[in-house]
Amino acid sequence: MALPSFQQLMLPALQCACRRLDEMHVSKLEEDVAEVLRLHAGDLERMLPSGQQTVFANRLHWARSYLAKAGLIESTRRGFCRGTQRGRDLIAEGVDEIDVGVLNRFPEFVQWRDSYGKGAVEPRVEAAESPEEQIVANYQRLNAELARELIERVHSFKPAFFERLIVDLLVKMGYGGGRLEMGRTLGRSGDGGVDGVIKEDELGLDVVYVQAKRFAEEKSVPIREVRDFVGGLEGHRASKGVFVTTSYFPSTAYEFIARVSKRVVLIDGPELASLMIRHRVGVRVKAAYEVKRIDEDYFVE
Repeated sequence: MALPSFQQLMLPALQCACRRLDEMHVSKLEEDVAEVLRLHAGDLERMLPSGQQTVFANRLHWARSYLAKAGLIESTRRGFCRGTQRGRDLIAEGVDEIDVGVLNRFPEFVQWRDSYGKGAVEPRVEAAESPEEQIVANYQRLNAELARELIERVHSFKPAFFERLIVDLLVKMGYGGGRLEMGRTLGRSGDGGVDGVIKEDELGLDVVYVQAKRFAEEKSVPIREVRDFVGGLEGHRASKGVFVTTSYFPSTAYEFIARVSKRVVLIDGPELASLMIRHRVGVRVKAAYEVKRIDEDYFVE
């Protein structure tokens, strides 16, 4: 079956925890729940975007946390838990699912929910993700919208602004030692197919040439533009080049640069927006939030 939501994991987690009277390690609980639900190895290995925890382990963690707030399971010591008598009584009722609505039957859960603000801790009932996953998903949606706005804003300015932006971005990425004076635009007249240049060393012995072309989102960069850029590099006796566009490159462009002796990097619109966000070019931090978790290494007697 597909990977269940954290709420769908509540019932099997409680059932597995209540099968035995003694405590069990959370890793054993993970194994038992995965076996009961017959989850595929591929689903169990899916990682969160942070790469620090599997999606399954994260959802099961939140399932255990919510069950504990309702007094259905309890943490006995670091990394161990067990079902409570209340949890066994709920299982004995023959419930076919446990979600936030069921947990609202227990005053301890309601008190915890209300003490932090209902809207802040209670997820959508239909949500598949854990609260942590929802934060990540919302973050990704905000960045996707920001990326769209960035490309739109770039199109509203003159080409010279776009050329300067690309040079600024490459410098922010560390080219030219991160020094603004090491990068400059060449202007529209007599540029030989090149819009900007970044010196990698003080004497300019190693140089990166830049081409910046704006196209409508649905229009690919003509392959002739890429060929002209490579030819321009030859005219400048350069070996490195970066071609940036607001749209996208056809497959023939990638095939072409794979065959030439020059080291050419193609950056399309989505990657451009992603790099601008990552290196804070044309954007600023509006707010920062940290997601914290209990430090189990600290709480040891």
